[in-house]
Amino acid sequence: MSIDDRQPTVYGDVPATDLTLCATPEAACDRLEALYNAAIAEIEKSFNAFSHDEHTPKGPAPVYPYLAVDVTFGETRATNLAFGKVTNPGRYGTTITAPHLFRAYLIEQLSLLARNYKASVYVGKSRTPIPLTFAVERAASQMNAEQRLKLAERFPLPRLDAAHDAIVDGGKWLGPGPAPLSLFSAERIDFSLHRLRHYSGTDPDYFQNFVLFTNYQRYIDEFIVYCHNEIEAGRAQAFVEPGDRITAPGTPPSQPPLAKLPQMPAYHLVQRGYDGITLVNIGVGPSNAKTVTDHLAVLRPHVWLMVGHCGGLRANQRLGDYVLAHAYLRDDQVLDDMLPTEIPVPPIAEVQVALARAVSEITGAKGQVLKERLRTGTVVTTADRNWELRFAEQATRFNQSRAIAIDMESATIAANGYRFRVPYGTLLCVSDKPLHGEIKLPGQAN
Repeated sequence: MSIDDRQPTVYGDVPATDLTLCATPEAACDRLEALYNAAIAEIEKSFNAFSHDEHTPKGPAPVYPYLAVDVTFGETRATNLAFGKVTNPGRYGTTITAPHLFRAYLIEQLSLLARNYKASVYVGKSRTPIPLTFAVERAASQMNAEQRLKLAERFPLPRLDAAHDAIVDGGKWLGPGPAPLSLFSAERIDFSLHRLRHYSGTDPDYFQNFVLFTNYQRYIDEFIVYCHNEIEAGRAQAFVEPGDRITAPGTPPSQPPLAKLPQMPAYHLVQRGYDGITLVNIGVGPSNAKTVTDHLAVLRPHVWLMVGHCGGLRANQRLGDYVLAHAYLRDDQVLDDMLPTEIPVPPIAEVQVALARAVSEITGAKGQVLKERLRTGTVVTTADRNWELRFAEQATRFNQSRAIAIDMESATIAANGYRFRVPYGTLLCVSDKPLHGEIKLPGQAN
């Protein structure tokens, strides 16, 4: 039985009200945006009144929009896609935030469900209040302790128990209510969108579908030059730097560069439909790698790749050689509780082929010459910056795993990609060979 689109109250076990049947995915997104924008406007109005000590009556808290889908298997079309499908017939639902940011993604997914299952799509109001700090960024920033206490009494604040990864990590859905339609709840997405802005220094709306991570500033410098060339040639819509410094074709930058960069600065070559490139300098270490991918996953990028430096572990490698990871030895330990190390993180064929072709195109090397410059094998990721001091204890494991390189980020990024269903890959450059006397010295990596 389908949801009654005439019913203005909670229908059965669906945690939503005012559910309306939407004729098309586009119509569903239009209603999601209208409900969300109205809720945000109401929160801003209430907060402005509160900040000016206007004592207005406290009404019901504005809530996130709710997206529900009824799926029947009567006329199912076979699909081999890894997305846009469900396992069983039934009712699915999720809370939605920032629908303008996810419009293209939602339309694509809902269109596939409608085509493959003749699914019915409904949009209404959830029963989950929108936390004030997710709606009004300046909330509490200039308030004293007494005002903050009153703020917590007047407005809903973020609940960390609602921003979880239980669905992502394979937990069995026990209900009640519809099965999850999304990997993430609205609260989890809002939490990550705000963290992305904090760590990267740019609005999440500028992140593109193709994401690169690096641990090396020179890659950032080269990317900036490349982006400016693309802008001058008219081959991109904009280049966005930390602080939302925007350079568009034919115009100067919108503002001076930031005096102090954020922890993980992001740079975006913006193309239509988010099909440009984002490069993030994640710094050093698996903790940073986990942090940025935990949050970036909510944007559902097409792929993320690690491109950076590594230590070569084989005698016949040369400085400047490339390493294409086809397996990982996860010694970083930061994801062990979420993705046990006995679960393999397999290479993705399409990504591996694309990276190998890219190396060939850029270097001009082919055949045996390419094999001498580009080596495939296991990459070790460690959390110990001074792993060399314990090499004697690790040598056997390195040999058993056929490890050819070591770094501090790649396996973490790949494992979180596997965990979050985001395609991943690793292409590194050998900057030192500590086991063979070529240790990393100042300037040598350049």
